[in-house]
Amino acid sequence: MIILAINIALSALPEPRLFGMDQQTLLQIGANIINMLILAAFLAFLLYKPVRAFLKKRSDRVKEELEFAESEMAKATEMKLKYEQLIKDIEQERKDILDEARKQGAETGRLIVADAAKEADLIKERTTANIELEWERAQSGMRTAIIEISSSMAEKLITLAVNKETQDKLFDETMAELGETTWKI
Repeated sequence: MIILAINIALSALPEPRLFGMDQQTLLQIGANIINMLILAAFLAFLLYKPVRAFLKKRSDRVKEELEFAESEMAKATEMKLKYEQLIKDIEQERKDILDEARKQGAETGRLIVADAAKEADLIKERTTANIELEWERAQSGMRTAIIEISSSMAEKLITLAVNKETQDKLFDETMAELGETTWKI
């Protein structure tokens, strides 16, 4: 029954057209074309200048941003070059400071060695002076001993009778004493 009702409803409808080029269709197409032309002219009249101004502003803004980006990139490149130059300068300054420190260290070492050499020379001079002083004391002591021995010998000669045998004996004794005294010093 439902199927019968659908068939009846479908038969009451006018026959469908796929593409019928009748007068009504042509009028509708013509009216639509005229409406589109009027709408396009109206929209062009109303929106052309504002849209063009908007696009111009946008184009200018994009251009300014690109120029700003380029200038910032140039500044960044310049800063990078300055930074690299500063790094090179710092490295050179570090090398200069190290070289100067090495030179000062070498100079200080040379001064220390020179001072040590002077100190050694002073000690050597003092030691030489002390040795000479001791040598002079020893010579003075030897002179004194020789004088005492000579005095002693003269005294013995005077006290004894001077004969040849006694004189030889005294001479031998004195020489023996003189030899012992010389080696004791």
